[in-house]
Amino acid sequence: MIQILTEPFAYGFMQNAFAIAALIAVPSALLSCFLVLRGWSLMGDAVSHAVLPGIVLAYVAGLPLILGAFAAGMFCSLTAGFVQDNSRVKQDTVLGVVMSGMFGLGIVMLTQISTDLHLDHVLFGNILGTGAPELWRAGGIGLAVTAALLVTWRDYGLFSFDPVQARVVGLPTRALHYGLLAMLSVMVVAMLSSVGIILSVALLIAPGAIAYLIAPRRLGRMLAVAVMVSLSGAILGVWLSFWIDSATAPTIVLVLTAIFVATFAFRQIQLARA
Repeated sequence: MIQILTEPFAYGFMQNAFAIAALIAVPSALLSCFLVLRGWSLMGDAVSHAVLPGIVLAYVAGLPLILGAFAAGMFCSLTAGFVQDNSRVKQDTVLGVVMSGMFGLGIVMLTQISTDLHLDHVLFGNILGTGAPELWRAGGIGLAVTAALLVTWRDYGLFSFDPVQARVVGLPTRALHYGLLAMLSVMVVAMLSSVGIILSVALLIAPGAIAYLIAPRRLGRMLAVAVMVSLSGAILGVWLSFWIDSATAPTIVLVLTAIFVATFAFRQIQLARA
């Protein structure tokens, strides 16, 4: 039994996979709570897809891919916000158009150039191929996002629950708005090498959604639950993928999905008995 639990930790590539899974789990869990409360779940999906053109342009220009991804993510966020503020089109419609348009542009650009970029790795990550550079990048970004959210979580809590009240009490709501978008963009960048563009949205939504089912009215508890769920789901997903010989990032996503389904079912049973 002990061997079953510990054997995956005996391999260097698995140690790196466990490490980067833990590094991205904490900040993405904290961020997911505010995305869920703000109703920005689709924003995470949009930004994660929209970074592809930036990655391709950065590769062509010989720049770090992280810069292109961040610029594209912020461009998507700002464009969606501008269109929403200056038209009668609803946010989810705007995000759907911008997301699909930029993702399609990225695919077309990628097929038109000669590159050693692996589309599968960009879309779904390559967590078992994680090395020191990816660990340092994910760790640095994750630490910065975690620190920023822990310092400002009360402000973001009020901003998420009641933006009008936040403005009345003097909080810099515009700075909070764009700060959240910036943190969303950099977290997508941090997760590119591990879970990729498509699957990163699960880590940016599922922990917060699960925590909201468990602690909908207590933000501090919601943040703590989200971190525990995200960490346990990420570690369990990596460990399970070793034994069932499956793709690691999708296994993490399936574990988080199973936790959400189980939590939802449990809450429905509780409500039925009440």
